[in-house]
Amino acid sequence: MPNRVKDIYALFAAIVLLVSLLLSSEARADYAGGEVSDSWQFQVFLDDKEIGFHNYHLIEEGEQRRLLSQARFEYRLLFVTLFRYEHENVETWSGDCLQSIRSQTDSNGTNYRLDGALENDVFMLDSQDGTARLPDCVMTFAYWDPDFLQQARLLNSQDGSFLDVNVSSPEPDEVVVRGQLVPARRYHLEAGDLSLHLWYSEDDEWLALESEVGGGRTLRYRAI
Repeated sequence: MPNRVKDIYALFAAIVLLVSLLLSSEARADYAGGEVSDSWQFQVFLDDKEIGFHNYHLIEEGEQRRLLSQARFEYRLLFVTLFRYEHENVETWSGDCLQSIRSQTDSNGTNYRLDGALENDVFMLDSQDGTARLPDCVMTFAYWDPDFLQQARLLNSQDGSFLDVNVSSPEPDEVVVRGQLVPARRYHLEAGDLSLHLWYSEDDEWLALESEVGGGRTLRYRAI
């Protein structure tokens, strides 16, 4: 396999841990009647080449919250699509604890599914690999909620893996947001094969994400 193609596959192996993609009509129906309380919208780039988008919509439903995440990634070389990735994900939260999750993924023709819910103080998870029993309070890679940075383990919303996480102490930094340079706190997160930087404002708003991927390339989220 040519090195460039290997690099592209390494890139999307990293993206697998980052994204939740285009939602089906069934997933959107979960939000009927809900009110969007917050949103995060990003253009996504590989180095300077735009490859898609990633949006989050948070909906308040009484004491619970539902998260709808939407994204699409496609990488082309010389007008040929080398990789396409689609994933849909719906999460229900109570405080900082996941109550339920449902996701489906098509990773360049490889399909994944995930269905989980809190049952009798155990989070039961069903995936293409079987059933797993997780602790009663689980968090996914909820970049939109900086409290997730305090967790020792996080759930991958694509394949159901429960990963050990290492997060650095925050460092003062600056990042460009919507064309302006703003002060921020930068964190470095590692989990499995994932290694990335996250930027948050002084008010804990998620501002940006960067990850070094295959071939020395950088995956970037730019807020819009």
